[in-house]
Amino acid sequence: MSHRRIPKRKAILAGAGAVGIAAAAILLPNANASQSGEGDPSEAPRKLSAASASELLRQLGGQLGDSYGGAYYDAGKQQLVVNVVGDDAESNSRVEKAGAVARSVRNSVTSLKAATESLSDKAAVPGTAWSIDPRTNQILVTADRTVTGARWDKLETAVDSLGDGMARIRKSSGEFKAFVEGGDAIFGGGSRCSLGFNVTTQDGQPGFLTAGHCGVAAEQWSDQQGGAPIGTVQEAVFPGEGDFALVTYDDPNTQAASSVDLGDGRQVEINQAAEAAVGQEVFRMGSTTGLSDGQVTGLNATVNYPEGTVTGLIQTNVCAEPGDSGGAMFTREGDAIGLTSGGSGDCTQGGETFFQPVTTALAAVGAQIGAGDAGAENGGIGDGGAADAGAGDAGAENGGIGDGGAGDAGAENGGIGDGGDGGAFNGGAAGDGGAGDGGAVQQHG
Repeated sequence: MSHRRIPKRKAILAGAGAVGIAAAAILLPNANASQSGEGDPSEAPRKLSAASASELLRQLGGQLGDSYGGAYYDAGKQQLVVNVVGDDAESNSRVEKAGAVARSVRNSVTSLKAATESLSDKAAVPGTAWSIDPRTNQILVTADRTVTGARWDKLETAVDSLGDGMARIRKSSGEFKAFVEGGDAIFGGGSRCSLGFNVTTQDGQPGFLTAGHCGVAAEQWSDQQGGAPIGTVQEAVFPGEGDFALVTYDDPNTQAASSVDLGDGRQVEINQAAEAAVGQEVFRMGSTTGLSDGQVTGLNATVNYPEGTVTGLIQTNVCAEPGDSGGAMFTREGDAIGLTSGGSGDCTQGGETFFQPVTTALAAVGAQIGAGDAGAENGGIGDGGAADAGAGDAGAENGGIGDGGAGDAGAENGGIGDGGDGGAFNGGAAGDGGAGDGGAVQQHG
C-alpha cells in the first residue's frame, strides 16, 4: 500500500497515473531511426531545433487521433519524425505539410498504453519494469536477475499474450531496489538519502523534494549525521502512484537556494520544472556517487520493487547507488526533471535507473520550484497538466507537447560548463558526499 503522511494538509494527486502517456511517445535529442518518404519538394521536411520540433508536435498531436504512433526528434537530420499507424494517407499528408517526416509503424499510442495496463494486471511481479519505447514502437519489458522460474514464466506468458510486435523482454544483470541506506548526506531514522530540489509550498513555506521511500523511512531529516533535524515530512508517497516526498524546513525563515550543488564549489541554477523526453541528455547528483550523466530511455515506467509497485516513473541509463535516493536529475539548461527512485546495477557496471517526475510531485504536493515561477508554463513536454503550478493544457489527451516547448530558457544562467559532452561540467569531477547531495541544503541569512 502507499504511505501518505500529511499532518498539515491533504494534497491531491491529480493525474499522476496518466502522466507520461503522451510523452511516452516522444523522442527528443540523440535518437536515430529509419525514415520513409521523399514527398513533394514543397513539403520537404523542415530543419528544426528540438524546441521547434516540440512546438510543431504540439500542434500536430491532436489532429492524428488513433493514427498517432508516437514521434521523435532526429537530432542528426534536425527533423521531427512522426509515427503514423498503417498507411493513412490523410495523416501522412498532414504530417508532411506541417514540415515533419511521416513514418509508418504498427502500434498506436493508444494500443501501447492499453498493453502496459494489461501487463500491470498480469505480470506485476517484483523485479520487473516496463515502459513505452518510441524508437521501436514497442513496450520494453525489463526483468532483473531475481525473475526466474515461475515468475519468469508468468512474465513471458503475459508478454506473449499481447501479440507479435507489441513488447519485448530484456534481462538485467542487476536487481531492482530503492537506493537508500544508512550513511551520510541527509539523514533520518538511520537512513541516508539525497535532497532533490528546494521548493516553495502553496502556503509560502520553504521546503524540498526527495524520494518517497525516504519520506516513509523517517519523519524528520537532518543535514548532518546525528545532527538536529532541519525539516519534517509533510507528505510521502511510496509505493503506488509515484515515489516522492515533501519535506518543509522547520525554520520558516530558511532561504533555500534554487540550485543543485555539483561539488567543488560549482552549482547549476534550477530555473523551472520540465517533462522528460526519451533520448534527452540528463544529469544526476547524489550523495553517494556525485555527478553522473546519461539519457532518458523510457517514460511512464512501471517498476515492481520488493516493497510494491510504483507507476509513472522515468527510466534512464544514468547510474546510481544506495544513498543517491531522492537526488536531483536535471538538464544542462537548469530544468528540474526527476528525483532518484531506484533501479539495478551501480556506477561501475551500469544498469537501469528510475526517477520520479518532478512535475508530478510538484502538482501532487502543491509546490513550486524555488520561489515558484510556474515553470511548467515555460518548460518541457507537457502530458496532461501535471505541471508544477497546476499548469498544462491537457496535452495528454491529444498525444502532443505541453504549452511551452522544450524549455530552453535559463541556459545563460545555468552555471553548467561550456557545452562539453558526456556530463563534463567544465571538465571537473563530481563532488563527493557532504555538499554533493543533489540540491544541497543551502541556507542563507
